Amino acid sequence: MNIKKFRENTAGTKNVIHFNNAGASLMPKVVSESVITYLREESLYGGYETADKNRESIEQTYSVIGRFINAQPDEIALLENATAAWNLALFSIDFKDGDRILTSKSEYASNYLSYLRLQEKVDIKIEVVPNDEHGQTSVTSLEKMMDRNVKLISITHIPTNSGLVNPIEKIGDVAQKYDCFYLVDACQSVGQYPVDVQKVGCDMLSATGRKYLRGPRGTGFLYIKRDQIENLLPPFIDLHAAEWTSEKEYEIRNDARRFENWEMNYAGIIGLKKAVQYASDIGINRIWKRVTKLAEKLRWELAKLSAITVHDIGEIKGGIVTFTVDSVSAQEVKNYLSKNRINVSTSSKSSTLLDMKDRNLSELVRASVHYYNTENEIDQFIDALKNMANQ
Repeated sequence: MNIKKFRENTAGTKNVIHFNNAGASLMPKVVSESVITYLREESLYGGYETADKNRESIEQTYSVIGRFINAQPDEIALLENATAAWNLALFSIDFKDGDRILTSKSEYASNYLSYLRLQEKVDIKIEVVPNDEHGQTSVTSLEKMMDRNVKLISITHIPTNSGLVNPIEKIGDVAQKYDCFYLVDACQSVGQYPVDVQKVGCDMLSATGRKYLRGPRGTGFLYIKRDQIENLLPPFIDLHAAEWTSEKEYEIRNDARRFENWEMNYAGIIGLKKAVQYASDIGINRIWKRVTKLAEKLRWELAKLSAITVHDIGEIKGGIVTFTVDSVSAQEVKNYLSKNRINVSTSSKSSTLLDMKDRNLSELVRASVHYYNTENEIDQFIDALKNMANQ
């Protein structure tokens, strides 16, 4: 990989060491410029008019994303973020009293809160699948928990706080044996991991643009398996999702766009398309190989420091690296690194309550690498932590 070229195309690498790609990656120039150009055109010629002029380019976004995850264009809906996409999928399922939702120990707070909200309306059961010896969702335990009352298997692919990569393909093998829905939160995985919805076997998958895809904030998408579209009714619709045919009747769209609404951030969509094209041109398998290599080096170097504990779990680990520093809060570590122009984030107990409680953790420092990061940046990161310990 031509890392020098990628860094030249990423202006932010001249300013900071960006290890917060699980929060929001630095955009390549082609992405940021496409958004700026579109907004400038809107300001000069009008929003509706600019959308009409760029209609073909906007429409290409569906096929570009589809190819990236091995889906059809009509199975893609464009949303403002992954949370909106995920919630639309969840609340489109016709849950009945007695239905069961099976989820993981590492489920993200926003997702679990939605289960609890749903439970206030319908008498469903929320059940957590135990982890295996590696700390990932146990496929064996999942299969033992399956019965005809399981309405949904809902799994976060790469959680926010542990480096873990859940075995979503093997979970998909289990899901396909039963008459239930399978929803994957791929917020942290699309863009770093080679996600293929055919291999995963999911009915629904949500993703964001701002993280490992290196797209603009305020963008995301939802994949809905074509065979399931008619079985999933969005919790709300508008004149984009459906056509008002008579005083008391309407016809809803028969593609995934039934989950969209009329008003969209077209500048962001153009940027998202450019970001997916950029990743496609590099090759997702090459990206994954580079990300895991850098993350492995970072974990190895952190583990050498006596005051630091690395807390990552899983048989397969991705680009998220989490750790704690003895007697120093996660926020203090973040603030110190920020003063040294190094970007990281923190993860609190409330973001993944079940997992953090199980591992007796209250907070973590989260460093997340991408392919445009370098081994030299990792060395500088380690040196900064050593200097912090000596103060």
